[in-house]
Amino acid sequence: MADTNKPLLIKRYASRRLYNTETSDYVTLEDIALFIREGREVQIVDLKSGDDLTRQYLLQIIAEHESRGESVLPVDVLTDLVRSYTSQAASVVPEFLQASFEMLRDGQSKALENMGKANPMTAMPGFDAMRAQQAAFFKAMTSGIIPAAGEEKTQAGDDLGEIKNQLAALQEKLSKMGK
Repeated sequence: MADTNKPLLIKRYASRRLYNTETSDYVTLEDIALFIREGREVQIVDLKSGDDLTRQYLLQIIAEHESRGESVLPVDVLTDLVRSYTSQAASVVPEFLQASFEMLRDGQSKALENMGKANPMTAMPGFDAMRAQQAAFFKAMTSGIIPAAGEEKTQAGDDLGEIKNQLAALQEKLSKMGK
């Protein structure tokens, strides 16, 4: 029986074939997506160089699903992600996304419990905090990061500081909810 607590190691051969080290067989990107949906962590490494290729393959899986019409990410979100790679927001975006997904995962069971109520999303723990954080994030992405003509650069720094403070407060609330 495989240890599901440690990442499933997938090795990429020079032929670009992917090899599952637990089952000793070749796998496809769809197989890897299925492992992840089942709750497994995966790590994909290049056999020859030892480079970690996990990120590259996860992005490829997402791109394939999006190109097949299985869209999860709205165009506005994708656009904001592209912008974040060329702005000062790049340091805040990963933390924001991680906190948002953690909150979503943590709140899913509570949301299912509240399904019988009028609006289950508003009853989800941390929903208001998530909405406020998202509003601050999008405000920063659209107006505060790149100063408008005549606006000082310190404004962008202040907005980033505010977002970081809000994120820290949100993470603190999440940790208190987990206790």
